[in-house]
Amino acid sequence: MTPEQVQTFFTRSDGSYLFARWGRPIVPVVFGVEDATLRVVKGAIEAVVTLADHKMAEHDPELGANLMVFFFRDWAELPQVPNLERLVPDLAPLCDRLELAGANQYRFFRFDPDGAIKAAFVFLRMDTHLQAIAAEDLALAQAAQVICLWSDRAFAEVSPLARVAGQVILRPDVAGIIRAGYARLMPVVARDASHALRLAARL
Repeated sequence: MTPEQVQTFFTRSDGSYLFARWGRPIVPVVFGVEDATLRVVKGAIEAVVTLADHKMAEHDPELGANLMVFFFRDWAELPQVPNLERLVPDLAPLCDRLELAGANQYRFFRFDPDGAIKAAFVFLRMDTHLQAIAAEDLALAQAAQVICLWSDRAFAEVSPLARVAGQVILRPDVAGIIRAGYARLMPVVARDASHALRLAARL
């Protein structure tokens, strides 16, 4: 990949460049699924965390769990979740906007003072489109999209997944960027596009 291609993954709609990765171990919790699907989702998260050479934990000292994944059928269900509005500001108006837009997924991040990812919330409204996707594939795509703060346009038209010999995998370019972004000498947060040059050099 060229530096220009890497740069597109973190260049936002307003033209600004922003990369961020997790600054603390990831503690996932999943709501709205059966035990079998729960294992699939946590397995996908663990696979992507291992790829990044990052860490998972059983407990976050500040939040308890810091990666929350919600499966549901209607956006109106979310504002009824106890205390969720404390973690996601303006939750009810947000859900109204997402319902009007016909959205079936949304990701929200919180950050530590240094800009590192502190927490992430994944909301999946299981419409007919998402229900048609295998649980393993859906979980892997979501795990890839919360391991870094990608551009809002990064996967708008192309999935982070690829199909090879009938098996769905994380796209090699996406996997390479994740590994490079989590390299020990790379910054946790970057706001200058020269960061893409350093990522490309590691691919």
